[in-house]
Amino acid sequence: MATLKTKVLGIDFENPFILASAPPTAKIESIDKAFTLGWGGAVLKTITPDDLEMIEASQRYATWKIGNKICGFENIELLSHLTVQQWLDGIKFLKQKHPTKVQIASITAPVIKEEWQKLVCTFNNSEVDAFELNFSCPHGMPEKGIGMAIGTSAEISAMITGWVMEVAKKPVFVKLSPNVTNIADIAKAVEKAGCNGISAINTVQSLMGIDLDTFEPMPNVNGKTTFGGYSGISVKPIGLRCVAQIRQNCSLPILGIGGISNWHDAAEYMTVGADAVQVCTEVMANGYGIIAAMKQGLLNYLESKGFNSPADLKNKAIVNLSAHEKLPKSTQVYPHINDDVCVKCGKCVTICDESEHSALSLINGHIAVNKEACVGCSLCSHICPKSAIKMK
Repeated sequence: MATLKTKVLGIDFENPFILASAPPTAKIESIDKAFTLGWGGAVLKTITPDDLEMIEASQRYATWKIGNKICGFENIELLSHLTVQQWLDGIKFLKQKHPTKVQIASITAPVIKEEWQKLVCTFNNSEVDAFELNFSCPHGMPEKGIGMAIGTSAEISAMITGWVMEVAKKPVFVKLSPNVTNIADIAKAVEKAGCNGISAINTVQSLMGIDLDTFEPMPNVNGKTTFGGYSGISVKPIGLRCVAQIRQNCSLPILGIGGISNWHDAAEYMTVGADAVQVCTEVMANGYGIIAAMKQGLLNYLESKGFNSPADLKNKAIVNLSAHEKLPKSTQVYPHINDDVCVKCGKCVTICDESEHSALSLINGHIAVNKEACVGCSLCSHICPKSAIKMK
């Protein structure tokens, strides 16, 4: 029988599903509820020095939907509004009530050694299981010289990591930003500085949209907005790419983040190097209760593959990632049309013609393939409204 239990940096997780540092982990009562429902752990909403001013905007969320499905989510919310003492009390309460659940303290501070070390030393003596250094918030805090202002610099990231490692008595994860030229460079810098693990990714800096009647951007804050953090299912390809690049260049454990909405997404992250995963936006859209299906789905999958635990899934796909020049190019695939499903709409013919190759034609009620013109790009199979085309 498979188990969902996993171990990361010596920390035992009941399951690999962790709440990310975000609104769902902003209140002690909320984390209590999430733990009761079955989440394996939570990264507390980012804790800051008590004197760091935090004034929120309203509105602060915007969404991109297809029908009623939230595909993209923009957030300009800032960090935790609880005091350090409130968090200390809350952490103690949660550990007493849920002793097997993992609590990770997300922290950030101005680029001042004493501020970082003071926060770390304070929570060294608490019941948190690990630290997560927030070097990556893309909105609000960079203007104060923290968040993404740290994480876009390998030098500053390494320097602060070094400060923390001088005093930390618990494992330290560094949360990285995707808003950089090469995330692997940042990962290697903080690994060299001594951190124990990586969390990736934080949100992608974005502008959700513009109201073309008023020319006001979203989220609309009395007619104004700022660039915010983009999350949700549409960022999964970015998160997967970043985690894979980190794994190819770094040996540290990774907590994968970005667009995870179900067990399948989580499993994909594990195949490219994640030891466990963090979830935020799907919880904000559908509640903590999604954890039941995520746990059961992953367990069923592990058993179907003959795996004993999530650890058996880790890195399974990494060997299949390569540079373009090393891709196998001796074999070409061609579209095969299922005439029982095809409705002869001709969309594939039009798109193929208007997207370079003109390899398809509708002849006597059948889609014909000109193999001399076809390059096997697969565009036709992706745009077919009936999924009648397979590449073989």
